[in-house]
Amino acid sequence: MSAQPWSPGADPAQPVDPTAFRAIFRRHPAGVAVVTLTDGDRPVGFTATSVISVSAEPPVLVFSVAGTSSSWPALARAGSLTVNFLAADQVDVSARFATSGIDRFAGVDWRRLPTGEPVISGVPSWVRGEVLQRTAVGSSFLVAVRAVEAAQLGSGPPLVYHDRGYHRVDGSSAV
Repeated sequence: MSAQPWSPGADPAQPVDPTAFRAIFRRHPAGVAVVTLTDGDRPVGFTATSVISVSAEPPVLVFSVAGTSSSWPALARAGSLTVNFLAADQVDVSARFATSGIDRFAGVDWRRLPTGEPVISGVPSWVRGEVLQRTAVGSSFLVAVRAVEAAQLGSGPPLVYHDRGYHRVDGSSAV
């Protein structure tokens, strides 16, 4: 059976309901990371499930952040940041950095890189990068980052977010 060419009017586009749109993306699994940066001497961080690789040469990644995020003002000024990719056993770290109105770094083991960016202890990998571009897209911002330093520290299963819950990906989940 061959695909039929799409023609305007054959399948009229319907407006996308924001609730339905969110439901679609709840079913789309995503890796979990915590983006960390500094605002003066103050560490800032937030959970992100929108991190994607854009280019390997040069190494560039992007993520999105809501314009209403408490981290956005600091991120809007930042020249560099670190993306901490979480391990499956770091659900508590993800939840903490996704919570508003608290000191997200309190009770979390972390250190500063020589360049000042925070790195969360126990992550299997992290990437430090320079912010290339911030682009307003809808009510959010897409942030492009050129990787300048990275560390692969472990090989355990990553933390994945899917359908409002955390999951692990390991050898038994391969198809």
